[in-house]
Amino acid sequence: MSGKEVKSALKSAKEAIKNKEFKEALKQCKAVLKLDKKNYNAWVFIGLAASELEQPDQSQSAYKKAVELEPEQLLAWQGLANLYEKTDQWDFKVELPNVYQKLVDVLGSFHTFECICLCKQLAKVWQQLIQLKKEEAVDKKELLELWQQLTQLLSDCLNEEDLQQVVFLLVYKHFLPQEEAKMKEACESMLSHYPSQSYPLEVLGSHYLKTGILNEDTVSCFSRLLDLAPNCGLGHLGLGTKALQEGRYKDAIKDLAQGLKKTSCNTGWYSLAEAQFKMHRYSDSATSCSQGMFRLLYVTIIHVYVFFFFFFQIPDAEKDPVLVALKGRAYLNKGQIDQALKFSTFNFSFLALCSLLKAATKNPNCGEYYFLLGQLYWGMGEETRKDRSKAHTHLLKAAKLDPHLGSAFRYLGHYYREIANDRGRARGCYKKAFELDNEDAESGAASVDLSMEQEDMETALATLESVIEKATPGSAKWAWMRRGLYYLKVGEHQQATADLQAALRADPEDWVCWECLGEAYLNRRSFTAALKAFGKAHQLQPSSIYSVYQAAAIKQTLGKFKEAVAEYLQITAQQDYVPALKGLGECQLSLAKSLMEDCRDGGAIDLIQQAIQNLFKAVELRPDLSCLWKLLGDACTAVSTVSPNRAQVLVPAPLNLNTERKVHVFVCRCYAHALKLMSEAPSLWYDLGLNYYRQASLPSPTEGDQNSQSLVLEKAQQCLKKAIMMDSGNHSYWNALGVISMNKGLENYALAQHCFIKSIQVEPNNVVAWTNLGTLYLKKDNIELAHEAFKIAQSLEPLYVNCWIGQALIAERVGSYDTMDLFRHTTELSTHMEGVKGYAYWVCSTLLDKSNRDTELYRYNIVQMNAISAAQVALSKYTERIQSDPEAFIMLGYLNEHLQLKRQALQAYQRSVELLQSTSSTEELAFAVGSYGRALCTSGQWEEAVHAYKSTPLQELSDLAGVALAYCRAGLIPESISAYERALAVASSEKEKAYILTALALLQHRQGNLDSAKTLLFKCSMLKEPISESLLCLCALGLVHGDATLAAAALTELLKQGSASGSVVEQRCLLTCTLLALQGNYSAVQREASRAVHSNPGNPSLWALLSRVVPQYYPRKANVRLHTHRALLYSGVNQLASGRHSGEDRHRNALKTLQRAVLLCPDDPAAWAGLMAACHTENTSCYLSGSAPLRSVEEIERPLAQTLEGWVLQQAVTGLVMGGQLEEAEALCSQVLNVSPEHPAVMLALRQVQCQRLLVANGGTVLPDSVMEQLNNTVMMNPTNLGAWHWLAEVYRSQGLLVQAVMAYRQSLQLASQLGLHSSQVTSLLRLALLALGPCMVNVPGNDWKDLVLEATTEVLKLGSFPMALLFQALLQYVTKMAARETRRLLERLVYVSSQDFPVTVVQVASWYLLRHLHAKNDDELINVLLERAKMNRDQRLLKFHSLLASSSS
Repeated sequence: MSGKEVKSALKSAKEAIKNKEFKEALKQCKAVLKLDKKNYNAWVFIGLAASELEQPDQSQSAYKKAVELEPEQLLAWQGLANLYEKTDQWDFKVELPNVYQKLVDVLGSFHTFECICLCKQLAKVWQQLIQLKKEEAVDKKELLELWQQLTQLLSDCLNEEDLQQVVFLLVYKHFLPQEEAKMKEACESMLSHYPSQSYPLEVLGSHYLKTGILNEDTVSCFSRLLDLAPNCGLGHLGLGTKALQEGRYKDAIKDLAQGLKKTSCNTGWYSLAEAQFKMHRYSDSATSCSQGMFRLLYVTIIHVYVFFFFFFQIPDAEKDPVLVALKGRAYLNKGQIDQALKFSTFNFSFLALCSLLKAATKNPNCGEYYFLLGQLYWGMGEETRKDRSKAHTHLLKAAKLDPHLGSAFRYLGHYYREIANDRGRARGCYKKAFELDNEDAESGAASVDLSMEQEDMETALATLESVIEKATPGSAKWAWMRRGLYYLKVGEHQQATADLQAALRADPEDWVCWECLGEAYLNRRSFTAALKAFGKAHQLQPSSIYSVYQAAAIKQTLGKFKEAVAEYLQITAQQDYVPALKGLGECQLSLAKSLMEDCRDGGAIDLIQQAIQNLFKAVELRPDLSCLWKLLGDACTAVSTVSPNRAQVLVPAPLNLNTERKVHVFVCRCYAHALKLMSEAPSLWYDLGLNYYRQASLPSPTEGDQNSQSLVLEKAQQCLKKAIMMDSGNHSYWNALGVISMNKGLENYALAQHCFIKSIQVEPNNVVAWTNLGTLYLKKDNIELAHEAFKIAQSLEPLYVNCWIGQALIAERVGSYDTMDLFRHTTELSTHMEGVKGYAYWVCSTLLDKSNRDTELYRYNIVQMNAISAAQVALSKYTERIQSDPEAFIMLGYLNEHLQLKRQALQAYQRSVELLQSTSSTEELAFAVGSYGRALCTSGQWEEAVHAYKSTPLQELSDLAGVALAYCRAGLIPESISAYERALAVASSEKEKAYILTALALLQHRQGNLDSAKTLLFKCSMLKEPISESLLCLCALGLVHGDATLAAAALTELLKQGSASGSVVEQRCLLTCTLLALQGNYSAVQREASRAVHSNPGNPSLWALLSRVVPQYYPRKANVRLHTHRALLYSGVNQLASGRHSGEDRHRNALKTLQRAVLLCPDDPAAWAGLMAACHTENTSCYLSGSAPLRSVEEIERPLAQTLEGWVLQQAVTGLVMGGQLEEAEALCSQVLNVSPEHPAVMLALRQVQCQRLLVANGGTVLPDSVMEQLNNTVMMNPTNLGAWHWLAEVYRSQGLLVQAVMAYRQSLQLASQLGLHSSQVTSLLRLALLALGPCMVNVPGNDWKDLVLEATTEVLKLGSFPMALLFQALLQYVTKMAARETRRLLERLVYVSSQDFPVTVVQVASWYLLRHLHAKNDDELINVLLERAKMNRDQRLLKFHSLLASSSS
């Protein structure tokens, strides 16, 4: 055996010992010893194995042999020591000290813990020897020599400190306790030699505690012990026991608890339990008793609590006065006074009271009896509480007799707080009660509350922090909550939040605490968290209004006014809560202002009305609140923003605000009332001054009112000055004073300038003051300074619209091209009335100038900027707000005309006329009436238009032309001619005259005066500025009357005017084609129309014209194909005209074209008429040719209708079956069969549903042969239905008839091949392959199914690349040769491809089988590659499958 084999044999022996195969270990070790008799480990293993096999002699020999070989090694010595210890032989015990001595010698150089333990064991052996000598009654001198030998022996092994520990403890334990004097002497002697050691004092202390000796020496001993070892538990136990004996229970509890943490002993636990019992801490005392196993005392303490259980098990217990009294006392001890008082209703109250009084008389020093009496009196009602001789006297006596009874002090606190109203004494009593019992939450909470009430925050905070420091998580809720409220009061919101959260951990269902937490969140601006907290509070306490109010206030702060309104309404529906009414009014006012910014005045007025009603109700409830009066004034002020006729607010009857002036007067009274309540509020003076300013802005009908307006302005000025005197640092006050000073009536421009500059000095970023200063300079015609002021305002706030309006006014004044662009920008920023009107004015001015249509400025300002629509929208808002501006309505009507908004234009012009009729401006009125008449003409109201025009002076050309047109349309031709003649006299330009002459010619022709019409038209064409319209009329006149010469001449002159566009092109083309047809040049008609279409291919009218003229004048070209939705109809008609039917061309004929026309325009009757004509043409051509029609209409309709019916029925039945409604599906099929009994598709659907019901009812059992035959016959009735054959095959498969299923699939494959359906062939082959793959997957013997899979998939792959066929082949390869390389190749070809190439399902299934293949091959590298791909593709199912495979394999 080589060295390597020796090591192997030793290793085997070690494993055998570990597995407790000791005989095998002996065998291996003996084999080692045959070659190496000095192998130390082998002898040690033999010793251990022999010891375990209970062969001590062999074990001893082996260990001794090992010791001889290696005397300094520990293993053999340790094994020998263990052998001697567990073997009960005398010779072994004799040798044991020597073995320990040798172990100590070996370990001595290291001085480890093991050495000390060995020394202790050695000392125990000597102890046994000494004990034997004592039993033999040897001389004490000999015993002392033995102890000296032991000491000497240990001194050679241990240092001084360890030697003291071992020897002294042995001496104390086995020699000195029986002789107290000698023990004290020995301890003192030890202390004199070793003054820094505490062991002698510990020995004495233990002796004193066991014997119960507690005198001055005892106290001195424990004190000296704590001086030497401050953390010594024994010292604390001794001092605590002494304190208990002296009645210092609090100190006793403290010392005993501290001592028991270090040293646990029954004596200490007993003393602690007794001290806690004396302090009335019964639960703590019970816990201490359970620790010390003092069952008797434990039962004494908890008898109160278990009494209830026994009481209910005693028969007729409630009839026994003694038991009832005991139960009442138990309830009193637990503090449940209400329960205790219930027993007074049993006529035992007097007996109970007498019993307690008797007990107090017999034991007058028992404070508990007096406390129970006081507690009983306290619970009897208000009268006994107020009687000092009852509750107060007995509670006070109980406190004096038992100063440790915290409950007595708690009830005294109740008395002083509720009855005597002495907060100081009550606080002292609560404080004393809490000091006696830290678990008394009621006393602690009351003490803290009274301290905070008396502003002694330091004491309250100290109490709370002392409780919180000792509190465990989820406890001391009252302390956490009160400290949180304290921090909330002093503004430390973060700490308050943390404390209140801690309080909620103790009681998550405290809704008050949730409200406090919401307040903390709210104060630190955590609005979302505050909302959640208040929501939780409302959930716990739905009747709490405060939480709902705070949630609404937070939503109001966040700008969610609609949600806040809903919350406030929820509160006001329950009660008239003033804060809720105030918040509701504020939110409604804010919503109204946002609507007014968008000029939605109707909705704003409704909200203002509601706000006024709510605020008025709040004022009625609390007229002493200044803020309510101010808000009511603000709400009424908002009304003045809208148009006076829209400001009809329904307000409470006492207000009577039916005019705008009354509204402002009422607002003034509101602000005045608020000032009476808060006269030193500068903001109220500011609001009052603005109200006076608005009053002065109201129109004044008389001269006297002008003076009164000046007085009102002076009042406004004085109010603003008062506000500035109170708060000169507010820039808004200075700005408002400046605005008032520059108003008409004061016009103190110097003061206004000073105020604006002062406002800027107070607030440099004051865009309003800069804008107002620019307005002042503009008013004084200082353009440069105004421009600079507006420029600075723009730089400060680019979105402030007023400064942009100022720049636009400057541009307008200096005649800049940027004026219109600046006004447009103001409308984009916001809807400002001045900016809107300015922009509308410039848009209308630009539109009225007909000479600028081709300029770049017009294209940019009007076309690109969509100016007409933008100005119309903005001006609509303007007129909604300001309904007294006739100019705005005129411009709005003009813009509406351009947008073809006829009705809106008519309404705008009508409103402008109504407004101007009350003024003295006749020119503007005439212009407005003329525009109104024009709008009436546009809308077809001819008679009203005539009436409107007649109300004008009829001196302007536009009015005369308008009334002439109105006469003409109304059928009053002579009047129309007369009006046009007057207009001709007024016309100033040749062009105007040309138009009037053309109109007169048309009227003359209408009256039959052909010559007069020609004369007028010739006269028009001879003018210096002829118009194309007159030439068109002249040409048309010649064509109508067959005068080709006149028409040709007029057309020649018309074509000389250059290229045309739009509808003029169509008119010229139509006239030219008509002239050519009149001249008989029919071929040129088609060429002219084609030339026009070629020049304008995007004009559908020209295409329609071409399609109309070609079949009429050039039938050979009538088969032209047109693709517009209307031209298709003309194309079909052309083909009909040219005789193009299906007999000539099966693809391009009239029937096909008109079918497309009907498809595109199914709502066009002309298309359907053309289709009917095409069908008639087809039938006629067939009859004429002697051949039967291909298919009659009925033959076409019947199969199509039947097919459509079958498809719809299939969808309906499938939906019902998928929804599990089989009965409804069968009823539907039966209903259809009643109408169409020979319908094969319906019969098939019925059989399918019935089969499904049979399978469901029978739980998937085998169907009878008769049923299968019936199903087969039904499918045979639908021989061309591929789906029917597939369904039949699935039924065969479900019944286990695989051969029949194969035949059904082959039948469907044959049918698909006959019909040439490529996709159906693939479907049938794949279904057949899947059917055959099933038996292969379960290893059915034979190759028929495998060959069928290969055959089907090969045929599929011949038709194309189909991933499903490749997957079936891979699965077949996996089943037949799972571990083959070809299996992995086929599966990898499906897995490692782009996700777009193969379906995801195919890739996933292939991945699963590839993973199983790789696991079987243990190919970790490829497994990792596959898993990485799965992670990249987020294929969690494959990763989970891998973990399952890995766990199953392990």
